[in-house]
Amino acid sequence: MRVLLVEDSPRLQQSVGKALHKSGYAVDTSGDGEEGFWLAETNDYDAIILDIMLPKLDGLTLLRRLRKMGRQTGVLLLTAKDTVEDRVDGLQMGADDYLVKPFALEELLARVQVLCRRQYGHATNRLTVGDLEIDMNARRAVRAGQPLELTAREFMLLEYLAQRKGQIVSRGEIETHIYNDGAELMSNVVDSAVCVLRRKLALPGRPRLIETKRGMGYVLNPSA
Repeated sequence: MRVLLVEDSPRLQQSVGKALHKSGYAVDTSGDGEEGFWLAETNDYDAIILDIMLPKLDGLTLLRRLRKMGRQTGVLLLTAKDTVEDRVDGLQMGADDYLVKPFALEELLARVQVLCRRQYGHATNRLTVGDLEIDMNARRAVRAGQPLELTAREFMLLEYLAQRKGQIVSRGEIETHIYNDGAELMSNVVDSAVCVLRRKLALPGRPRLIETKRGMGYVLNPSA
């Protein structure tokens, strides 16, 4: 899952960004509202963490512009203001959730996870695709009762395909949601990653879970 963090405090940006990375998210960060709006406008995110008090463009104005554009990405507002009026203003602007500073990182991560689930219409932290079970909280996957040994990046790829099970997911979408470290990607990096994941999912007598749609992308097949 890919998350945008717009926060002008370097200390908070670093600590929240590190916690998100450790929890398996691909993270983009910005320290001001104008850059944050540009990132949110030009990229596809699963959730946005947005401070209200930002330089150049405040968080509520940024949020209002996004909603006016029709962007429905889940937004978690961060603020030092904790009055009922402040919370109501943020929610009426189109925010999905609200967290008052100071906060516990564990609570922030839980709220972000809920926003990401909503993005794909899931009510719980567990995904099931055929005989494959994925626990997004524990970052574990099991197929037919057998635990899968996956790297962090492989789990992110599997989780993203499972969130969109039954849908064709293009290479470009996978690059956008899984790879955001700024490195130049080789043309076959997604194909190679899917190939390795497919091999780790393979079990004797069990059908392939990941189908290749030539020229379009990949599908994690729920009917397998």
